[in-house]
Amino acid sequence: MTDVLTTDLLSEAGLDAGEVRTIVADALDGAEDGELFVEARQTEALVFDNGRLKSASFDESRGFGLRTVVGEVSGFANSGELSVAALKRAAEATSAVKRGRSATYSEPPQGTNAQLYGPENPLTSEAFEDKVRLLAEIDAYARARDPRVRQVTASLAGTWQRVEILRADGHRITDFRPLVRFGVSVVVGDGDRQEQGSFGAGGREGFARFIDAAHWQSGVDEALRQALVNLDAVPAPAGTFDVVLGPGWPGILLHEAIGHGLEGDFNRKKTSAFAGLLGQRVASPGVTIVDDGTIAARRGSLTVDDEGTPTSCTTLIEDGILVGYMQDRQNARLMGVKPTGNGRRESYAHQPMPRMTNTYMRAGDKDPAEILESVKDGIYAVSFGGGQVDITSGKFVFGCTEAYRIRDGKVAEPIKGAMLIGNGPDALTRVKMIGNDLELDPGIGTCGKAGQGVPVGVGQPTLRIDALTVGGTQA
Repeated sequence: MTDVLTTDLLSEAGLDAGEVRTIVADALDGAEDGELFVEARQTEALVFDNGRLKSASFDESRGFGLRTVVGEVSGFANSGELSVAALKRAAEATSAVKRGRSATYSEPPQGTNAQLYGPENPLTSEAFEDKVRLLAEIDAYARARDPRVRQVTASLAGTWQRVEILRADGHRITDFRPLVRFGVSVVVGDGDRQEQGSFGAGGREGFARFIDAAHWQSGVDEALRQALVNLDAVPAPAGTFDVVLGPGWPGILLHEAIGHGLEGDFNRKKTSAFAGLLGQRVASPGVTIVDDGTIAARRGSLTVDDEGTPTSCTTLIEDGILVGYMQDRQNARLMGVKPTGNGRRESYAHQPMPRMTNTYMRAGDKDPAEILESVKDGIYAVSFGGGQVDITSGKFVFGCTEAYRIRDGKVAEPIKGAMLIGNGPDALTRVKMIGNDLELDPGIGTCGKAGQGVPVGVGQPTLRIDALTVGGTQA
C-alpha cells in the first residue's frame, strides 16, 4: 500500500495528462458545467467480538466519473478502468445532453482553501497485528471493569481516498483524504435483562489519537456507563413534555429533521418545508445554524468538495431568520447563487449533489444547569439512535439511547424506550433556551441521501424545546 502520493493518479494509470485534458475538454465543450472525477480508495475494517477477531477486510478500488451538465439535465458515465479507451467511451456517452451553452460562472482557482488534513495514509500507520492486539486489550479491559459485562464488540476502520478533479475551465484539483473511526459496544446483564451502551470517535487523521490508552479506555468506560444506566432505566412515559437535549451528538436530530430541508436541491424543487422562506423567521430568536466544512480534521470536513469547490462555513439560519441553503454547482446556477462547497458524492461511481458537512447550532448564553432547573416535569435526552424523517413535511421520529426524567428542575430516573416525535420546522420555533456549551459529536456520523452515504459531523449546545411529543412504553 502507498503511504504518501508520489505521482498523480493519471500518471499512476499510465495516462498522459495532456491527452486526458483534451478528452475532458471535448466532452464538456458546449455544456454548462461538468468535471472528470478520478478516485483511488483504500479501506480497512476490523471487528473484534466475543473475545475473537470476527472479521477483517481490506478493499482497494480506483476509477473515474465523467459528468456533463446542461440545465437540470446531466449526462454521467463511470468506470473502474482508468484508460484512454474508457474515457473516450464515457465522453461519447455523456455528450448527448450538450446544447451549445457555456458556464455562467467559473470556479475559484486551485488552492484557495486551507489544507484541513494531512496526506498520510492512516491504514499503514499501525501494523495489522498491533491493531488486532489493541482490540483484544479493549475487550479484556471492558470485561474486567464490571462482572455484569456479557458482550464486547470493538472495531477499527480506516479509509484513504485520493481525488483528482479536472474541470472544463482548466483547473485541476487534488485532495488526499484520510478518515478513521474507533468504536466499542458493551452489553451488560442482570438476570434476564440485558442493555447496551456504545461509544465511537473518529476524524480525518491517523489512528494515533484514538488508540492512545487514555482515549480508548475512556471510550470503553463511557460505553459501560451508558449500558449500566440503561440497565436501571424504567419505561418512558408517553405524552407532551418540555424536552432538554444534551450537547454534541443530539445534534443528529437537527441534522436529520432540519438540515436536509436546507439543501439546495430540495428547495429548488420546492419539496422542502423551507422552500420559498428565505428572509423569513423560521426559528426562535437566538437560533443560528451553520454548515461548516472547514474545521480541521473533522469527520465531515473537506478541503474541497467533490466538484472542486472550496468548502466554506455557510450560515443557514441566523438569529431565527432563514438566510441561505447548502449548494452544489448545478443547483446554485439554477437558483442564481454561488456554490457553497457542498457538492458531495459517495465515490467516483456517483454524481454529486448538495450534502451537509459539519452542521451545528451555535451556542447561546444560558448555563446548562439553568436550563435543566427551568423544567418542572420533562425529559432530558442525552443520546440518540436511529430515526426517520420526511423531508417534505419535516416530520421526525427519533429514539433515545440515553434519557432521563426531569422532576422539579433535577435530573431524575433514567428511562428507556423514549421516542421524540415532532416536526423539524415547528420544533425550531419551540426552542426556548440555548446553552453556552456547544459541542461537536466525537466523529461518528454517516449521512444517507438518494442511496449515497458520506461522512458528516453534527453538534449543538444544550437546548430546551417546549411541548414535544414523547412516545413511551410506560403502561
